[in-house]
This record gives sequence, C-alpha cells and structure tokens, in this order.
Amino acid sequence: MPDLKDIPDAVRWRFAAECAATLPALYDVAFREALGEKYDALEQEIWMELARMVQDVVHDCSLPARNAQEIARSFQIATVILFGPEYGGETIGLADDGATVLVKRCPFLIHGHTLATDHEHTFSRCMALTLTAVPLLNKNYTARFVRTMCTGDRQCEIRIEKKPEPQDKAAAKT
Repeated sequence: MPDLKDIPDAVRWRFAAECAATLPALYDVAFREALGEKYDALEQEIWMELARMVQDVVHDCSLPARNAQEIARSFQIATVILFGPEYGGETIGLADDGATVLVKRCPFLIHGHTLATDHEHTFSRCMALTLTAVPLLNKNYTARFVRTMCTGDRQCEIRIEKKPEPQDKAAAKT
C-alpha cells in the first residue's frame, strides 16, 4: 500500500505550491461574475489576512525584521514558503535603511496565464498582502510598488523603507 512518506518532500511541496498559487485564479473565474463589485473587497480582506501568515512564518522561523534589508529578505523567504519555489527573485539593500525586493518569477502570474485571468486582479492581491505584511513585520516600515509584472514591467520592484515621521514630531525636532 502506498504511503505519503513514499512521495519525496520536493514533489509534495511542488504540488502544494501549485495548488496555493492556482487557487486565486480559480476563485476569480468561479466567483467574480457572480459577486460583481463585492468580489474585489472580499478578496482584498482575504489577502490582508494572509499577511498574518507571512508574519507567522517570519516569527515561527525566527527570521529577522529589524531593518529594511531584513524585512525584505524575510518577506521573500516567507512568500516562497507559502506560495512555493515558482516565486523567485532577490533582495537588494539600499542606503538609508532601504531595500528592494525584485520579483522575477511570480506563481500567480504563471497560473493566471494558464487560466486567462486578468493581471490587474493579481496586482490587487499582491498589493493587499505586501502592504499589510511589511508593517506587521515591523511597524516602523512600509512598502511601495515601483514596478509590477502585472502591468507589463519585466520584473516587480517593491521598495521597503522606514515610515516617515509624523509632521508634528519632525517639527518638534527643529
């Protein structure tokens, strides 16, 4: 009788990751038309909640998140763990405690192409996840998208940087 242990971890991970990356496109195809405008708001709530899973991975795996470079690298590791090895790229540290996550392969685009879903919706998912996850990892940091493959760019560039100080605190220092 076959047993789960007989299937190599890499094979199990590949199938799990493909399933996780395909689900958003499948839900889009199945429910967008039926729910209409409600779909986008509901979906964003789901992806914002998934950001808590990124936070859990970073915490449970003891990944660092003290500065922009650590946040960027830990975020990237967590997304690979959650969505699989089809997610690929690199992290670049920048001066002034900033970092950029470069995404060169995206499983959501790969599987979205297969199912012919709209890339605009892929971006709203990623944006909800990323903009929620970064401050969950470190409340002093924020993220912004510079480039996105969903809109035709060659790669995604997500800039991680310190949040600006509130105006009243900045004025008090001068």
